[in-house]
Amino acid sequence: MPDATTRAADLLAEHRESIDRLDAILVFTLAERFKHTQAVGRLKAAHDLPPSDPAREAAQIERLEELANAADLDPEFAREFLNFIIAEVIRHHRKQQS
Repeated sequence: MPDATTRAADLLAEHRESIDRLDAILVFTLAERFKHTQAVGRLKAAHDLPPSDPAREAAQIERLEELANAADLDPEFAREFLNFIIAEVIRHHRKQQS
């Protein structure tokens, strides 16, 4: 029977493997999201639409906070994370319009 230290090391390795898989999922999910937001940016640039949509952004933040609460994730963290993503998207949209 493995000792406590060996079992702890095994559990740690399992958690780290899960974290690594989840990090990969996050990166690929963000890449897919940015592909869509870049398409939105091209569409906005082609039709002279503003790079940001404050009503949409507020609705998305509210929606993400609800999801965070349901997932037992700190809603403040979720809000800051989405604000970071939104700022990056708007930056891309502005670059496409110039």
